[in-house]
Amino acid sequence: MKSLFLFFILAFSWIGLAQKPIFTDAKLHSATVYFNSAELSHQATVNLPKGTSEVVIKNISNFVNENSVRISAPKNVTVLSVQYTTNYISEYEIDQTSPLIKQVKDSINILQKEIKKIQNRKASESKAIELLDSNHQVYGENSGLNVTELSKMVDFYATKRNAILDNIDTLTEKEQKLNTQLKKLNARLQINSSNEEKTSNGKLILQIMSNSVQTANLEFSYLTYQASWNPFYELRAESISVPLELVYKGQVVQKTGIDWKNVKLTLSSGLPNQNNQFPILNAWFLKYLNPELITVGYGAQLKSEVHGVVVQNSIQSFDKLGEVVTDNEYSKNFAEIVENQLNVSFDIDIPYDILSNGKNHSISLKEINLPAKYKYYAAPRVDGESYLVAEINDYSQYNLLPAEANIIFEQMYVGKTYINPNQTTEELKLSMGRDKRISVKREKIADKSGTRFLSNYKEQTFTYDITVRNNKKESVEMILKDQIPLSTDKDITIEVLEITKAEHNKETGILTWDVKLKPSESQKFRISYKVRYPKDKVIENL
Repeated sequence: MKSLFLFFILAFSWIGLAQKPIFTDAKLHSATVYFNSAELSHQATVNLPKGTSEVVIKNISNFVNENSVRISAPKNVTVLSVQYTTNYISEYEIDQTSPLIKQVKDSINILQKEIKKIQNRKASESKAIELLDSNHQVYGENSGLNVTELSKMVDFYATKRNAILDNIDTLTEKEQKLNTQLKKLNARLQINSSNEEKTSNGKLILQIMSNSVQTANLEFSYLTYQASWNPFYELRAESISVPLELVYKGQVVQKTGIDWKNVKLTLSSGLPNQNNQFPILNAWFLKYLNPELITVGYGAQLKSEVHGVVVQNSIQSFDKLGEVVTDNEYSKNFAEIVENQLNVSFDIDIPYDILSNGKNHSISLKEINLPAKYKYYAAPRVDGESYLVAEINDYSQYNLLPAEANIIFEQMYVGKTYINPNQTTEELKLSMGRDKRISVKREKIADKSGTRFLSNYKEQTFTYDITVRNNKKESVEMILKDQIPLSTDKDITIEVLEITKAEHNKETGILTWDVKLKPSESQKFRISYKVRYPKDKVIENL
């Protein structure tokens, strides 16, 4: 045992002479969150000796873009190198081939074996006590023992049991001392890293040269892809006679490995990984498009070559007649990803706590009262309900971003809509949901409709009455729309017979009525048209 303890002292003295890293914790003070990432800014204080030191900064995100790390240090401190790791001990432990390190590890093994022997002896002694306790009963006359023999047996039991208990106490004391030595030895071998508080696995390892002994304040930032945000809105209106209240919100989510506590947040619509190389124009030569259709299952992908680069367009599918039908949902998602966003930043005045749990955290950005003009909209040919629409003028001043919005009208949740400010119209139209108190009905007039056969042609007449009624207590304005079909074939002719007071766009066939309805008022509008085409043909969508 003396040689073993001497061995430990030599091993400890060697490790004590080794230069230890300087550990310090990073404090997160601000975060700029983008749609696809976040820039985290930290501060750290470190006590530096004169000369070169290795500084390990803990409490760093588990996911860091190493190329984005930036460090700011005082003028008399030089940062020689920066490395990022999530496994500091395995990458930066001391030389395992050193004879002294091998001696320390051997001594740890010896200690563990000694502790195991003590545990085995304690188990044997405990079993001996159990055996004594289970055989100590004697039964007087039936035992066959006289008083002298019984007395000797009692003395033997007491003496033996006390000796075993004393032996167990001695073994327990030795085990505790060996465990204490083993704990210290392991702690010194691991450069005391096990005693450091660990909030995440991410660490920055800095080689720093200082001109003097000093306390230095370091500031650094980096980019992580485990955080993002999405805008969304709440549209609130008490009635159609008051301004529209828009609540601008953001949903922040992060899984960086560190909790953001009392952090100053900035939400930005910029994309930090955009290509920053300025564009160069080359000669522009026109050529015919020769698309190559590659069939995949029931759909296809359309590929074309532009300036020698293969461009893959949105997913396509084909209907039974071979015409291309665009998958609207995919196109919508694709358009949302590639459309150019306004570079808007929102600095949040109140510090926030955002936990690293992957859950959405709702943050209110600002509230805006929008002077809106309310109108109802109906297109009964495709939908038999009326919709309330809020029209906003000069909407570019509000720095809106494309996002979904919850609609709360007259203190009731009525559904969702989508706000898209990236449009070219002078007015931003926001759908505020259906209103069943404005009824719309479109019905075919049988005695004014029918089919006739004229030699080689068929002639069909269609007549519809559209009735709108205001069941509200206040007057309303409505935009009512219907349409007349158009022909792209010279053999198909269309004749408009009647359109009651409608504005007719002959290029699109759209009919528009600007309707004003008083409370409990109804109005009726008629449209009628005639379609003539060869009788041996069938028009599929008539």
